[in-house]
Amino acid sequence: MSVFYVPAVNLIGRGVINEFGSHVKELGFKKALVVTDHFIASSDILPKVTKTLEAEGISYVVFEDVDPNPSVKNVEDGVAVLKEHQCDFIVSVGGGSPQDAASCISIIATNGGRPQDYEGVHKSEKKGLPVVAINTTAGTSAEITINYVITDEERKVKMVMVDKNSLALMSVNDPELMLSKPAALTAATGMDALTHAIEALVTPGAYGVTKKLSIGAIELIKEYLPRAVANGQDIEAREAMVNAIFLGGMAFNNAGLGYVHSMAHQLGAVYHLPHGVCCAMLLPIIEKENAKRVPAAFRDVAKALGLQTEGKSDEECAAYAIQEIETLSETVGIPKKLTELDIKEEEFDFEYLSKNALIDACAPGNPFMPTLEETIAFYKELF
Repeated sequence: MSVFYVPAVNLIGRGVINEFGSHVKELGFKKALVVTDHFIASSDILPKVTKTLEAEGISYVVFEDVDPNPSVKNVEDGVAVLKEHQCDFIVSVGGGSPQDAASCISIIATNGGRPQDYEGVHKSEKKGLPVVAINTTAGTSAEITINYVITDEERKVKMVMVDKNSLALMSVNDPELMLSKPAALTAATGMDALTHAIEALVTPGAYGVTKKLSIGAIELIKEYLPRAVANGQDIEAREAMVNAIFLGGMAFNNAGLGYVHSMAHQLGAVYHLPHGVCCAMLLPIIEKENAKRVPAAFRDVAKALGLQTEGKSDEECAAYAIQEIETLSETVGIPKKLTELDIKEEEFDFEYLSKNALIDACAPGNPFMPTLEETIAFYKELF
């Protein structure tokens, strides 16, 4: 038996930011904790959200102190604001960072404790406080998934939580909110979305429905991500990317991820690098190894990336898929080496990061389990 998780209500398309307030009012909520970051709070996006709430007579308080890699402190500060103002639901506004912070705030609001208590799989007992998740980047799919990631500052570890009780009640994906996103952010989040779709397709946890969702996501990203990066005002490309992350999010939410994410989480935790960039750099490295173990799984990846697979061997399909991943990454301007991000090999703690990657919650979803030595070698390929 397979269980399929997705929010109960999902608003998708141009202009839906103007409609979510009426849905919230129907649900009877009174006061929102709006969770976001400083960038969104100073942009024209937050007023569009608050205006919709005000139009329906729903009060709110804004918590904007979410870091790019949300921390334990961010979450605990958010919980304190929520309790002080007696909010009965949460509105998260932003990309993966505000969404993840909101998920953790939601869980602690009803379950108590600290973020560290919920690291791992389905650790909470009670459903989190209701969340309306408004997405502003086409990448993480955090608004529709049961996964969230919080950085433990003391241990320098990204804690991965997989928790059905953290699933948002409502997601809002409006491509008009994404038109102003810079090219580098568009590229990074788009490559994160590609990683989600590919990892979800080759994982042993994939099944019929999730495979179709992954394939659809890959096809859209291949066609429309370069357009969205080249011209941020291309609303057709932005809308296609919204559809891609929705498909890919549903896929990995229910099939799982793999070792690309396990390793990328560590780079973000220690060096505070953009998650999508880390995924893009690691994706061809890990998939080359996965293809040696499960070459047949890459036939669908190759087909989704444009190869006429009839008459081609599994190995030929895998080689094509990996080449296309590298080409797409280069096309949208992703760095190839960590040295381009001012990370020095002689200062890189290979063993510490590798040990943490091995115990990351995403690792078991990979087609094979690397050794410590193999993981160190993978990181060394980034230099």
